[in-house]
Amino acid sequence: MSTDDVEYDEFCDPNNPRKIKYEDIVAASKRILGAVIRTPCTKANMSEKLGMELYLKMEFLQYTGCFKERGVRSTLTTLSDEQKKYGVITSSTGNHGIAVSYHSTQLGVPCIVVMPVNAPITKVNKCGRHGAKIIQFGTTLAEAKRHAMTISKEKKMMFINGFDHPHVIEGQGTVGLEIMEQVPAVDAIIVPTGGGSLLCGICIAAKHIKPDTEVYGVETDKTCSMTEALRKNERIYFAIDSTIADGLGVNMVGVNTFYNIKGHVDKMVVVKEDWVARGIMHIIEEERLVVEGAGATTLSAVMAGLFPNLKGKKVVCVLSGGNIDPTILARALERGMAAEGRLVKFKVTVTDRPGGMAELCTMMAGIGVTMRDCVPDRAWVKGDVFSVQLKVIAETRGWDHTKELIEQIKKNYKEYFFLEVGERQDKTAATRRGPCLAPNPVCMQK
Repeated sequence: MSTDDVEYDEFCDPNNPRKIKYEDIVAASKRILGAVIRTPCTKANMSEKLGMELYLKMEFLQYTGCFKERGVRSTLTTLSDEQKKYGVITSSTGNHGIAVSYHSTQLGVPCIVVMPVNAPITKVNKCGRHGAKIIQFGTTLAEAKRHAMTISKEKKMMFINGFDHPHVIEGQGTVGLEIMEQVPAVDAIIVPTGGGSLLCGICIAAKHIKPDTEVYGVETDKTCSMTEALRKNERIYFAIDSTIADGLGVNMVGVNTFYNIKGHVDKMVVVKEDWVARGIMHIIEEERLVVEGAGATTLSAVMAGLFPNLKGKKVVCVLSGGNIDPTILARALERGMAAEGRLVKFKVTVTDRPGGMAELCTMMAGIGVTMRDCVPDRAWVKGDVFSVQLKVIAETRGWDHTKELIEQIKKNYKEYFFLEVGERQDKTAATRRGPCLAPNPVCMQK
């Protein structure tokens, strides 16, 4: 890339990738001391159920709700007085922008955040509340980034790459330092992966302290830019549409992250987004924590059975953020319930005389099924004019309870239709595995 190109960034130069060292991460931990929260790493309630000693690194407890504060503070503290005067600019789908907004305001540094037009409204509003000037441009992070870098050249503002600036990577690596202090005997760390800064930093920190620690990166099937880059051994553009894990929606991984991750990360794993919805639901139900899609990917991958080699091991899942839009949360919960057979949709034809619908309700109540919604359809029912077709959404306790409902409907009614009956999603393939990157994989030494 030419130095005259609008997207040229001296800190993220494809012709000169920066080597990140353990000592750099230790230095970053001193720069951010007292400015970010040392988050807890506690044992999960789901440990026994999942067959491993599972710990949750709660980065969603940072003031802005995400680990991004670490890298941002690490970078801002290195600015010269002249650069602080001109200010900083960045592009973000949300979390990085929120962190830049908050910490630049704390340090008195002017700040602009460029966000895609489809960025979650919750995250857009948070950026504005923390003091940044918000510009919404483009439909992808790549388009927003190009626009931000154009402005940075015009206004002499420093562009902070949210996942590839060396000081950002060093700051994210402090998560790894804390994990190794909090769970010294950890066997494996599972990390959400978008542009790669968190995975990169944790890899370098954890493997320096305890070289046999396994580190895994997790992406969703709609955001797997790092998996594909490592598979093809080059940074590629990966098209990303809508995703439940918007925090991982990076079209092309970083120059420095890609350079440093190779040889450190043990494996990339790709989890289906339906499992992420289930993960969000179970984290709320069983851990009593609210996390966003990106943050739930790690535990979702464990739930999906993608780490059979970690059974009985001591494992840390990084819950990277908690800035989830209420609308997305509601959809995720319903999608998760449907995937586990706890929401069932069906049609049944009942008599259109007094008491017809009441009989159905009584029958469902008798076996403990809740009717969530019901829409009668009279005009398109064939045959008996005294019949009505009911489109029902019901809530059950799970697949076995759903089967009991089906049996009762079949026993009492002649015309009925259940959508996708028996297609249990937890028995379908959960994902494809990414390339194994370990020089001598521990998981294969059996």
